[in-house]
Amino acid sequence: LKRYIHRKLRKKWSPAQIAKELKRDYPLDMTMRIVPETIYTYLCVLPRGSLKKELLSCLRQNRKRRHQQSRGVKMERKLEDMLSIEERTKEVEDRIIHGHWEGDLIIGKNNRSALGALAERTTRTTILIPIKNREAETVAKAFAKEVKKFPQQMKLSMTYDQGREMAQHKLFTDITGVKVYFAHPRSPWERGANENTNGLIRQYFPKGTDFKKVSRYEVKKAQHQLNGRPRAALDYQKPYEVFNQLINQKCCVKS
Repeated sequence: LKRYIHRKLRKKWSPAQIAKELKRDYPLDMTMRIVPETIYTYLCVLPRGSLKKELLSCLRQNRKRRHQQSRGVKMERKLEDMLSIEERTKEVEDRIIHGHWEGDLIIGKNNRSALGALAERTTRTTILIPIKNREAETVAKAFAKEVKKFPQQMKLSMTYDQGREMAQHKLFTDITGVKVYFAHPRSPWERGANENTNGLIRQYFPKGTDFKKVSRYEVKKAQHQLNGRPRAALDYQKPYEVFNQLINQKCCVKS
């Protein structure tokens, strides 16, 4: 679908023309459907660079910003100096190389508390992080403290959503040296490891949990149990087993 849209834009087609033509070219394929407004939104969230400049120049009015058409909906503000998920290397998406993580917050009762969650994309290893509050600096420092404990080969990248709690991503990178990427708004499938893991975490901490009343011992106990459960995606091996095997293999190769 993306290749089709790019091709038509380069031919100076409008988003409305592209949406109509898709139905003609793929009458039975419902995955090849899009509305014009989604194309405009897609162009707006593209990272700065030659691709964005080229595709925007193909639009008839060549607007750098697309104003929200529906009333009562606020335009989302992008975080400062954020790197789009589209700038990640393909190896991350394909889960070829270990050491690429996704970070998220599990929100507690009445949105007044939260629990940090990191998920390694390949081994499915989960790290749970108690945090004092949802302020961006607090979150960045708490996440960085845990990530600094990882072996160097397991500290390659981090992917977040665009929540304001992640606004201090540069501080996190300064502390850890780990580059941070951001998924598109309302695109949970781009952080599949987090989404799958969050469902498992809710088995231990259901919605409505007040994380201010949950001890660090309880958090780490849940983490240990999560990583000690066989996972179908790992051919029913345990995340800790796979993680440790990788570390030991790389240590042997170096020695």
